[in-house]
Amino acid sequence: VDPAFLEDATEIATQLILDLCGGEASELIVAGSEPEWKRSYLLRDTRVKELGGVEVAPDRTQEILEILGFDVTKADGGWDTIAPSWRYDVVGEADLVEEVLRINGFDEIPIVPLERETALPHGAINLIQDRRSRVRRSLATRGMTEAVTFSFVAPNQADLFGGVPESIHLVNPISTDLAIMRPSILPNLIAAAGRNADRGISDVALFELGPQFAGENPDDETIVAAGLRVGSATPRNWAGKAREVDVFDVKADVLAALEQIGGPAANAQIAQGGPQWYHPGRSGTVQLGPKSQLAHFGEIHPAILKAMDVEGPVVGFEIYLDNAPMPKAGKGATRSKLDLHELQAVERDFAFIVEDKVSAEDLVRSAASADKKLIADVTVFDVFTGGNLDAHQMSVGLSVTLQPTEATLTDAEIEAVSDKVVANVAKQTGGILRG
Repeated sequence: VDPAFLEDATEIATQLILDLCGGEASELIVAGSEPEWKRSYLLRDTRVKELGGVEVAPDRTQEILEILGFDVTKADGGWDTIAPSWRYDVVGEADLVEEVLRINGFDEIPIVPLERETALPHGAINLIQDRRSRVRRSLATRGMTEAVTFSFVAPNQADLFGGVPESIHLVNPISTDLAIMRPSILPNLIAAAGRNADRGISDVALFELGPQFAGENPDDETIVAAGLRVGSATPRNWAGKAREVDVFDVKADVLAALEQIGGPAANAQIAQGGPQWYHPGRSGTVQLGPKSQLAHFGEIHPAILKAMDVEGPVVGFEIYLDNAPMPKAGKGATRSKLDLHELQAVERDFAFIVEDKVSAEDLVRSAASADKKLIADVTVFDVFTGGNLDAHQMSVGLSVTLQPTEATLTDAEIEAVSDKVVANVAKQTGGILRG
């Protein structure tokens, strides 16, 4: 509203009403006084160049302001200007410069590159942030969807996953179902899988990377990448039957994520068992030693699923990112170079009879350590029980790949390595070669 035009605007509006509708108008009644609107600013003759980068002649500057309704008076070093009553947006010298530039033409302003001193550098992420990003990408490329859940759980769910001390019970929780800082991310993901199942989505693969809490101290907060899979691992199709998710799916998720952050996935030990919320016979722990656990994985215990009213089987994992060794200074989480050998590899199959308490990992490690220079890979291709074997025995088939690097292996050299494999397996696991 133009404060200096109020009376004139009222007279014009009144006359329009009389012209269109007739009648007789009373005298104008004014309540109060006209607001003070005059605002005076000094425009220095150097400011247009300094702020706008354009050289505008002094006469042209004064002409532009007068055309726009400003009351302009020449002053020492510039102009004293009074903004018109309708230009309440002009509140300083910079606004006067803007008006001059606008009428003179913005296209007259030269293009000037941004000074390096004021340019913002490209954002950089530190090693910890990079590792978390790599884990997210790794799990996403394996078909999992990232979830974002509350960092709180219900008291009964916290008890199922190890419980937490009274010190991290919330004093004023959002609701009774979100009253405790979560001791694990898995209950949130299991609940999310249950909600999906209620809506008819039976095949679920979720992961979340975030904090979980064991106490009130800073060291009690750990960053964990947790995930779960429910339903079919492969869809039903004409070429074969659908396969339900199992422990080996989440084991592969864990090893892929650890490999992405430079963790010793290939050299880590796989120990049987895990925390109490995993099935004791269908779970494992990835570790560098008993006191350096990198991850847990396995089938969620049926009692946990029953308590949370979720149908199983459900397989899950927890990766403790802070426990994974950091790469050496100056080195990121890089992959090892691809070695392509000109010499042909040799494969030999062995079948060992061992006690059923011997783990496949121990058997593979004992065979691989027989000759670290020539043995490139050892895999399990068969497990057999029953038949002529004793009740506590099993037959495990191993495929051993020998990769020469200097010369083609002779029959004698191959036989020598085979003897080493048999001897090493017998020494470390008690296994004997099956006849």
